[in-house]
Amino acid sequence: MKKPLLAIVGPTAIGKTEVGVQLALRLNGEVVSADSMLVYKGMDIGTAKPTIEERRGVPHHMIDVVMPWEEYNVALYQREAERIIAGIHNRGKLPLLVGGTGLYVRAVLDEYHFDSPKEDQKLRQELQNAAREKGNLWLHRQLAAVDPAAAENIHPNNVRRVIRALEVYKLTGKPFSGMQKAGYQSNSKYQIKIFGLTMPRELLYRRIEQRVEKMLEMGLVEEVKSLIQQGVKRSHTSMQGLGYKEIASYLAGEISLDRAAELIKRDTRRFAKRQFTWFKRDPRIYWIDMHNYDSISKVVSKIINAWQENFLVMSK
Repeated sequence: MKKPLLAIVGPTAIGKTEVGVQLALRLNGEVVSADSMLVYKGMDIGTAKPTIEERRGVPHHMIDVVMPWEEYNVALYQREAERIIAGIHNRGKLPLLVGGTGLYVRAVLDEYHFDSPKEDQKLRQELQNAAREKGNLWLHRQLAAVDPAAAENIHPNNVRRVIRALEVYKLTGKPFSGMQKAGYQSNSKYQIKIFGLTMPRELLYRRIEQRVEKMLEMGLVEEVKSLIQQGVKRSHTSMQGLGYKEIASYLAGEISLDRAAELIKRDTRRFAKRQFTWFKRDPRIYWIDMHNYDSISKVVSKIINAWQENFLVMSK
């Protein structure tokens, strides 16, 4: 019989962290983060990384696993997350997959094979030179011409990912986005139940704006400044994260701090919209409107009841 796994997904700033912690406390579980930014050490404020106090003694995995200047990808995440989930099962506990990075969630829940071609250093160098000479937007337009689906999901400033997508196309003649879809089969190795958290869009956007303001008050500018002083470059994947690239532009004298804050809020709203779009495609998700409950504990009770009913059905 397949072993159980409970997943909590949804857009940024909706409350996934607190829901995951309360569920873990009540279901004897451990949290496995499915957030592509939480893997980086030293990037705490801009990623809204849960503090030790917020974790309330619940083990959290896949957080602080690499340095910001190290390369990391979904294939590495998948391999390590599966190993950790096996360990949680062996300890007799329930793994709770919590996060909003859609591809990371899918990599764990479903059979997803990452068999993209190996890197071609000569081609990669040519593309890097082109980006420096003609600009990030020019390079992104080259990707949009051959793989519009990949271009839509990759920010123009995320040069490394743009280069990788172009590299895959040039080496195989096939779009990077299509290769990812081809490697996916909706056939989980676990007994899963996925819960999606939602709320009216205007309420979520207000929460996002409040979170950004809190991040700035907590020292986001100082955090980004420290990362740059440690040698983290703006071209590194970690620095393409929301909040980091905008503050880096401010520190470089390209925009004002007020403009940086506006851009973070705007781009985070857009990101939340893309997250909704991604997760809405999965018919297995049981959606819960947070606005219908006056406390997180009631949301958690609703999830627990649905989870237990799901097990009763599965065991018949």
